[in-house]
Amino acid sequence: MRFIIKLFAKLLTPAAKKFHHALKNPQASQQAIQKEIFQYIIKSEYGKSLNIKSITDWHRIPIVAYYDIEKFILQQKETKKPLLTSESILFYEKTSGSRGAAKLIPYTKSLLSSFNQMFCVWAHDLIIHGAKFSTGKIYFCISPKLGEKQDEIGLKNDSEYLDGWLRWFLSPFLISPRGLNRVGDAEEFKNKLSQTLLLEEKLEIISIWSPSFLKVILDYIQSNRTRLLLEIGDRLSPQRRQLLLNTEIPWTQLWQELKLISCWDSANAADGAEFLRSLFPNVLVQGKGLLATEAPLTIPLIEAQGCVPMLNEVFFEFEDEAGKIYRLHELKTGGIYEIIISQKAGLYRYRIGDRLSVTHFYLNTPCLQFLGRTQEISDLVGEKLHSEFVRQVLDSLPLQGTSFKSLVPVKEPQHYILLLDQTNVNPQKLAQQLDEALQQSPQYRHARLLNQLQPVRVLISSHIPEIVALYKMRSGKKWGDLKHDILSTTPIESELLVELEKETMSVNKIIS
Repeated sequence: MRFIIKLFAKLLTPAAKKFHHALKNPQASQQAIQKEIFQYIIKSEYGKSLNIKSITDWHRIPIVAYYDIEKFILQQKETKKPLLTSESILFYEKTSGSRGAAKLIPYTKSLLSSFNQMFCVWAHDLIIHGAKFSTGKIYFCISPKLGEKQDEIGLKNDSEYLDGWLRWFLSPFLISPRGLNRVGDAEEFKNKLSQTLLLEEKLEIISIWSPSFLKVILDYIQSNRTRLLLEIGDRLSPQRRQLLLNTEIPWTQLWQELKLISCWDSANAADGAEFLRSLFPNVLVQGKGLLATEAPLTIPLIEAQGCVPMLNEVFFEFEDEAGKIYRLHELKTGGIYEIIISQKAGLYRYRIGDRLSVTHFYLNTPCLQFLGRTQEISDLVGEKLHSEFVRQVLDSLPLQGTSFKSLVPVKEPQHYILLLDQTNVNPQKLAQQLDEALQQSPQYRHARLLNQLQPVRVLISSHIPEIVALYKMRSGKKWGDLKHDILSTTPIESELLVELEKETMSVNKIIS
C-alpha cells in the first residue's frame, strides 16, 4: 500500500511543480490566469452586455455580489443556456453559508478542474512533507439533505470535486456507506456514519468542513456505544469492542492509524479545531484554508507554514478599508483586505464577502489567513457589535474547555444571549462579566445605560450545538457545512430560543 501511495505522489508531481513555479512569480501567474478568464468574459452574453473588448478595460467590469448577477444565474438555469460564460453549465451547487437564503453557484468543467488541481497540489504536499501514510483510508465528508427535498442539485461529497481518473484511483481508499447522502433523518445518518467509521480500523484521514461535525459524531458514538455494539456485532474486533465499553472512549486507541483531520480551523471554527487537536494530540489537524463554494481560494502547504492562494486558477483582487484595489503581488505583510475573485464559471470581480490578512510570504507569494466575513455586525438598537470585538471579549472570559460559544441577539426584550456547550463558571456571574466587557464598546454601553438593551444572559448545555444545527438544517442548511458564529448578525428565532431555554434550564440550575 505504501508503494501505491508513492506512485500516487508521482502522478501528482506535474501539478505540484506547476503550482510551485507559479508561486515564484505571482505577478506573471496572475496576469496569465487573468487573460484566460477574460476570454470567458468576452465570449459570454454578460461580457457582450458590458461592451468589453480588451483586457485593458478590466476596470470597467463591475465589482458585484451574488444578488447583482442572480438574474443571470436563474435565467441560465431556467433556459439551460450559459449567459455568464461561454462554457456549458454542468450543475449548480447550493451554498450553505451561515446567513441568508441559499445561492446557486454554476459549475463548469473548467471550474471543477480548478478544484481538482487544488486537491492534487494538497495531496502531493501531504504525501511528500506530511505523515508517512500507510493505509490511505480516507473519509470524505458527506452532507445529507436532512429535511430537504432529495433533488439532484450539487455535489454529494468532497470526492465529486475530483476528475474521473482521480476518483477511480482513490476509490479503494474511500470510506462511505452506500446511500448515506440520501438519508433524510438525522439519527439514521449519525447511526450509519458511526457504524462505518467504527468498522474502519485502518482509518487514516478524515476530511470534513466544520470541526463541530466530527464532534457531533463522536458524541453520538459515546452516548450510543452500547446500541452500536449490538448492531455491529462480531464485525468489530474484541479489542476495539472493549475500547467502546469505556466510560470515556479513548479515541486515539480506537483509530490508531489516524494521521490527518482536514477541517476549517480559523475565525469561527478555531475553537472547534482546537478541541479536535486536544482530542487527537498526535494527529495533524490541518486547516482547509479558504475553500469556498465559488472557487478554491487558498490551500495549506506544510512547507509554507500557512495558506497560499490558488493563483494559477483564480484571479485575485483585494480591497482595503479605503476602497483601494490591489493585485496579489502588491499586498503587504499585516495588511487586511476584502477579497474579490474572478473564476472560470461566470463569476467575475465577485465579492466573496470574506476578509483576509497577509501573515507572511512563501516563494514570493503572500500567505493569506481568513479573518471572517466582511459584514459581521449585530445592531439591534445602534450598538453595532462587531464579531472581532466579540471574539476578543469572549477570549478574555474564563471559558477554557468551551468549544461552542456564540453570542446571539434577541428581539423581545432586546438583549443578547451567550450560548455555551460547557463551562464550570456560574452563568449569572459569567453574564455579569460579559456585560461589563461588552460595555467597552461605547455604543453598547450607551444602549445599556438607556435601557435600550437588557442585560446579557448565558445558556449552557452540551446539547446546544446539536439543537442549533438541527434547527438550521430544518431551514435548508447542510449539516456537514454548518459552522457556528461567534456573533450572530440576525435575531434568534423564537421557536429556537424556547427550545434552548427548555434544554438549559436544569443545567444552569446545577451550575448555579
